[in-house]
Amino acid sequence: MQPQNSKTDSPWRLIDIINWGETYFREKYFDNPRTEIELLLQHLIGCKKIDLYLQFEKIVKPKELTTLRSWIKRRINREPIQYITNSSEFYGRKFIVNQNVLIPRPETEKLIDVSVKILSKKKNPTIIDIGTGSGCIGITMALEIPSSSIIAIDISDSAILTAKKNADMYNLNNIEFLKLDILTQEINNIADMLISNPPYISKEEIPSLMKDVKDFEPMIALTDNSDGLDFYRKFSNIIPHVVKKNGTAILEVGRGDHPDRVKEIFSKSGYNNIDMVKDLNKDKRVFIINNS
Repeated sequence: MQPQNSKTDSPWRLIDIINWGETYFREKYFDNPRTEIELLLQHLIGCKKIDLYLQFEKIVKPKELTTLRSWIKRRINREPIQYITNSSEFYGRKFIVNQNVLIPRPETEKLIDVSVKILSKKKNPTIIDIGTGSGCIGITMALEIPSSSIIAIDISDSAILTAKKNADMYNLNNIEFLKLDILTQEINNIADMLISNPPYISKEEIPSLMKDVKDFEPMIALTDNSDGLDFYRKFSNIIPHVVKKNGTAILEVGRGDHPDRVKEIFSKSGYNNIDMVKDLNKDKRVFIINNS
């Protein structure tokens, strides 16, 4: 792959690359070809989308073109742009991401909205973030509620390393990271809130996932390698021990019948105070469970 100009010796302007990239990505059957090249260029030169067009005559340096070519090759193979650029956005903030961590989703931001509202009148709240990955949830809570104390847990050393880099980027001192397999090991902490976006895709669903997801994102963050309910069964057992009386668990769940199946688990375990909140797509994806 190499951008081809009508005059191969001519310098490449931003608008030349945008027009070429849109055609190229369309030929490769991408749904939003212009957006693909715009996003790559934004990361390449460090600007916002509008700036690409305000300075559309800007000449792209040969070194930048070399980087862009390598990025396009990776994207054509369906590698997510977030991994190519090692950057993702969550709740209006930048986070370092790589193939050791799940890419933060906009839908997950609803967990933050709900959690911050619940803890708004709580003095110095304590929070346990399970399956922290990039740290986007725990770090965002630490930033949104500076008086809070966060324990962020993950089974992966590589994920924790990435999360620590993100915490350092925001100079946080109210979050600590702990390596733990919550399915087999005990959590020796108790908090006002447990918050988690756990692996909830069933083993059967994996083959049907988009190539961008199944070929690049860490399986350990996507699936429990079972029916997608193992973590919720575990939560139903441990909430009384790790969440304070009248504290709250905030959990993300999947689509389809997954919310109903999760609710059944908690109902059978004796939880009566369960609310479901719709995410940005109007799907019931956020569970609020009160430890009453």
